[in-house]
Amino acid sequence: MTTQPQQFDFYEFFAGGGMARMGLGKQWNCLFANDFDPKKGASYAANFGDDALHIGDVAKVQPAQLPGKAMLAWGSFPCQDLSLAGNGKGLAGSRSGVFWAFWDLLTRLRAEQRMPPIIALENVSGLVTSHRGKDLTTLIECLANAGYRVGALEVDAAHFVPQSRPRLFIIAVQKTVPMPRGVTTRTPNPAWHRRQLQDVVEALPVSVRKSWVWWKLPMPEGAVPHLEELIEDAPTSVALHSATQTQQLLDMMTAANLAKVHEAARTGARQVGTLYKRTRLGTQRAEIRFDGISGCLRTPSGGSSRQIVMLIQGKQIRSRLISARETARLMGIPESYQLPDKYNEAYHLTGDGVVVPVVAHLARHILEPLALSARHAVTETQQSASHDTSLRAA
Repeated sequence: MTTQPQQFDFYEFFAGGGMARMGLGKQWNCLFANDFDPKKGASYAANFGDDALHIGDVAKVQPAQLPGKAMLAWGSFPCQDLSLAGNGKGLAGSRSGVFWAFWDLLTRLRAEQRMPPIIALENVSGLVTSHRGKDLTTLIECLANAGYRVGALEVDAAHFVPQSRPRLFIIAVQKTVPMPRGVTTRTPNPAWHRRQLQDVVEALPVSVRKSWVWWKLPMPEGAVPHLEELIEDAPTSVALHSATQTQQLLDMMTAANLAKVHEAARTGARQVGTLYKRTRLGTQRAEIRFDGISGCLRTPSGGSSRQIVMLIQGKQIRSRLISARETARLMGIPESYQLPDKYNEAYHLTGDGVVVPVVAHLARHILEPLALSARHAVTETQQSASHDTSLRAA
C-alpha cells in the first residue's frame, strides 16, 4: 500500500504570480492568497484558479477572510525601501512598511487561536544591513515576543538557477513546537549566514537572543544549468537590436568590459552574456558578464533596469532584451506556466518574485520537518486531552 504524503495548509501573502506556492509544491494546500496588484492576480488566477485568491490591500483584510487554521503563513513583502537601489527608508517606508499590516493581521488571529505555527518571510539581503541592522532586529523582536523561535538564511539563487539573486529568508516557529532533529545547528554556516547577519544576531538583546536559532540547510545536489541552456533561439516577446543599438552598447562599455566581449569573440564558439546599463560616477555604462550566470532580475522601472542578452559568435555580435520566458526560466518557473501577454507585465511578475527551487529546498529541509513536528504536537495534545476526559468520565 502506498502512503500518501501529508498535506499542510498555508496562507500566501504578497503572492505575486504564485511562485512561493509553486515552490512549496503539492504537499501544501493554499487556503488564502493575497496580492494588491490586479495584473499579478490575473496571472495567479490563470495558473492556479481564483478560489483562494483575494486582490486588495492587506491592511484591509480581516481575520474572518482567512479560512481554517494554516500551518504556515508565507510573506514575500515588498523590498523597494530595503533594496540597494531603494530610498533607504526601510520598514518605515510606504512599500516595505506594509509588513506591519501583514503582521497586525497575523497577530489578530491569535485571539482565535489561529496564528500559524510557522511563519516564513522573504526579502532582499539589504534587510540585514537596513538602518545598521535595526530593521532586521525589529522583525526578530516582533516574532520572538509573539512566542516564536526565529532564524534566517541568506540564499543565493545561483546555487539553483543561473541567476545571481541573494535573498534573505526568515523562518519562525512557535516555541511550543518541538524542534525536529537536524534542522538547526549550533554553528552558523557562512554559506547561508554571512558575517553581517551574524553581527546583527550577536547584537540582539539577551532576552531576544534566546529565541534565535541557526537553521541548518544542506547545499543543493545536482548541477546548475548554464545560462546558455535557458536562452531562446527565436523569442517572440522581444526582437533583436539593430546594429546601431548594439554598437551603442559596446560604446558604453569600459575597457575592461569591452575586453570580455573581445575574449568571447576570439573563442569562435557561441557565447551568451548578460548586461545592465548602470550609472557610474555620473556616466551610464554597460556592464557585461560571461560566467554562465545572469545578473539579478529586477522589476523594470525604466530602460536601464531591463537586462540585456548579448549573443556572440566570432565576429557576429548581436543584442536584445532578455525575453519574458527567459526571465521565467531564471526564476525556476516551469514552461507550463502562463505568462502575461504583455512583455513589461511578464518581466515585472518574474522580476518581483521568489525563485521556485529555493522555496522547494527550504520546504523540504526546514518547513516540512517543522510542519510535521507541529502536527504531531497537536495530535499528542488532543489525544492527551481525550484521555483525561475519559478518565474523568470513568
